[in-house]
Amino acid sequence: MAFDITRRKSRQIHIGSVAVGGEAPVSVQSMTTTDTADVEATVAQIARLEAAGCEIVRVAVPNPEAAKAIGRIKNEIAIPLIADIHFNWRLAVAAMEAGADGLRINPGNIGGREKTLNVIDCARHHKVAIRIGVNSGSVEKDLLKKHSGPTPRAMVESALRNIAIFEAANFFDIKLSLKASDVARTVESYRLIAAACDYPLHVGVTEAGGLFPGLVKSSLGIGMLLAEGIGDTIRVSLTRDPVEEIRAGFEILKAVNRRHVGPDIISCPTCGRCGIDLFAIVEQVERHALAMRAPVKIAVMGCVVNGPGEAAEADVGIAGGRGEGVLFKKGKIVKTIPEANLVKNLLAEMDKLETNWGKKGAGKK
Repeated sequence: MAFDITRRKSRQIHIGSVAVGGEAPVSVQSMTTTDTADVEATVAQIARLEAAGCEIVRVAVPNPEAAKAIGRIKNEIAIPLIADIHFNWRLAVAAMEAGADGLRINPGNIGGREKTLNVIDCARHHKVAIRIGVNSGSVEKDLLKKHSGPTPRAMVESALRNIAIFEAANFFDIKLSLKASDVARTVESYRLIAAACDYPLHVGVTEAGGLFPGLVKSSLGIGMLLAEGIGDTIRVSLTRDPVEEIRAGFEILKAVNRRHVGPDIISCPTCGRCGIDLFAIVEQVERHALAMRAPVKIAVMGCVVNGPGEAAEADVGIAGGRGEGVLFKKGKIVKTIPEANLVKNLLAEMDKLETNWGKKGAGKK
């Protein structure tokens, strides 16, 4: 049974060529881990992110060298580029003048109202959208005192205070984020801000941790909000290769039935009947699927006893045995294959599905 989701109504903005909010699909983004001033390394990492399906990418701009690199990076990539700024409003201006498609600032640490207005004036001139990013660790001191800490209401009041500066300057090309490192505060903050305004929301749990804690926190926090119709862009923050963030982001979207980009891979947890190295096979299939966009279902099962039956809805799948296995489609066995050729045959079938999907003009979305 599919989730019955009524999406929150939000105004629409654009980050470069990507529409955010309104009826636009929820987009998946990530952030580079390279030194932004190292153009070659940064472009190489963004190329890997693009191949994995990343739709918007953010880079840190901690110094003038990084700001100057923005233009050279943009010339080498295909997706919109956001400059991430803290503390120095001049770097925000320099990044926009170099060609950044979007800006992420935390007005709480950018230096006050006048400096924020300077950033707004530049953004208006260059037609750059701005994300007001409020984190639990950077809420203004007076609000921390008022609310006895970085509570959800403190974060929301911080966001609304800063929205008022932008609106007074007649600037509305903004999106918001209100992130904490724990799920409860993150979810409650987004629920409150979603009810208080109609700006598009970038959703994520900040500083979520390494692979396992990061995936659990992000899946719960982002998943809960998406299931409530809240969220227009997402980032899964992991202390890992950022390509893993893209992979996780699309899996979350699929799990809550918000977008179906790329294969849904199902596999059994294995048991004593399994006679093949299913762990290694699944990893190989998952890596191959990263470059796919067809919303198909692939099954990798450990044995032929239950494989085709348990995965009857799969477009194509394999079930292993000792020395040989079977290839099946929609629950029906197509042929028996020597074990050594099982994966090769499955990958070939996956490529056919991707090609056929592309011929139908389905496109990336």
